[in-house]
Amino acid sequence: MTKSLDGKVSAHVKDTVNNLLKNDVVQKGMEFIKADHQHTVDEQIEITEIPAPPFKEHKRAEDLMRRLKELNLQDVRMDEEGNVYGVRPGTGDGPKVFISGHIDTVFPEGTDVTVKEKDGILYAPGISDDTRGLAELLGVIRACNEADVKNIGDIVFGGTVGEEGAGDLRGVKAFFNENKDIDGFISIDGPTPDNIVYLGTGSYRYQVTYKGPGGHSFGAFGLPSAIHALGRAIAGISDLETPSEPKTTFTVGEITGGTSVNAIAYEASMKVDLRSNEKKELDELAEQFLAIVKKAAEDENKRWNTDEITVEIEKFGDRPPAKQSHDDEIIQVAWTAIEAIGSKPVLDTPSSTDSNHPMSIGVPSITLGRGGKAGGAHSLDEWYDPTDAYIGVQKNFLTLLSLVGVEGVSEPLLSKKK
Repeated sequence: MTKSLDGKVSAHVKDTVNNLLKNDVVQKGMEFIKADHQHTVDEQIEITEIPAPPFKEHKRAEDLMRRLKELNLQDVRMDEEGNVYGVRPGTGDGPKVFISGHIDTVFPEGTDVTVKEKDGILYAPGISDDTRGLAELLGVIRACNEADVKNIGDIVFGGTVGEEGAGDLRGVKAFFNENKDIDGFISIDGPTPDNIVYLGTGSYRYQVTYKGPGGHSFGAFGLPSAIHALGRAIAGISDLETPSEPKTTFTVGEITGGTSVNAIAYEASMKVDLRSNEKKELDELAEQFLAIVKKAAEDENKRWNTDEITVEIEKFGDRPPAKQSHDDEIIQVAWTAIEAIGSKPVLDTPSSTDSNHPMSIGVPSITLGRGGKAGGAHSLDEWYDPTDAYIGVQKNFLTLLSLVGVEGVSEPLLSKKK
């Protein structure tokens, strides 16, 4: 995997991005973003304090829709899945780019999301992931408006639902299922501002449930146990061998079952996460896993000479692994934009983000890290340091305009679909 594009970016991309940065209109937008820093942080705090639990993002989505309308985007809507987006139309026949943050957080309903500040650091569940991404999105729109940017290609600004956990990328999947004319995608997500994610780690997630007759541990001894079947399966899974390259992993993340210490369990279940950076290895791992799960039921039945143990398998997560060449335009543009504003870009390791899905269907896609510094993601102690965070917004602004082009200044660097 290539980690650097030093010496590999085309002269055309370099010249276009750097010339665009020197333009008066773009400079006005960049200067506005710096001046707008505190406004962006204030919006980030406001949005953080609107709860957005998994599958219950509606309140925050409605707030985002209001903000997009106030910024004069056209055709602002909420789709059936709950995504919110609007369009900043282009002036010509340029590529159409969707740029988004994700609306949902990992925190359950009832979590205190009040933002607290200490020594310049902001603390709250979800203060960074991905509320900062939404705030940066709004900052880019304001900069385009303030500088009166004449983007050539259409820009769709929005927020997706269901990025986290069991959401299974439902929002971005629904968006691209409905919008077939998108030529490029940018997700603003991740704690490292100079990193570019251009490869997607895939995952399959399963819930496996064993069921049996149940009974008293002494009086009904001899009946098969759902927990014993589950234990056989877990033992088999733990002995699986996977390649280190491409990285391929498995874990039994949750188990439940049983009613009492002196009862033969009538039901037991587990949730399992399988991951790989390549589809072939992920599919092979899934095949081995499923064979183990079925054999565990057979072995428990065989042990007690019965057929009363059954197994139910539900696949509740399917995030496609995906990859693209580091030579692709969208990656070279992001790399050059980060360099142009004085930062040091990094091609990140594969990750699981909203970019997985569009990348897997052939749409050039990247995930760009948020500005500022952050830590404690997915914990109640999540924190965010907004020092110089405006640089992240500037990076997004320059990358986006380089891709869609600016009338009278630069042609789009992103190709349209043929």
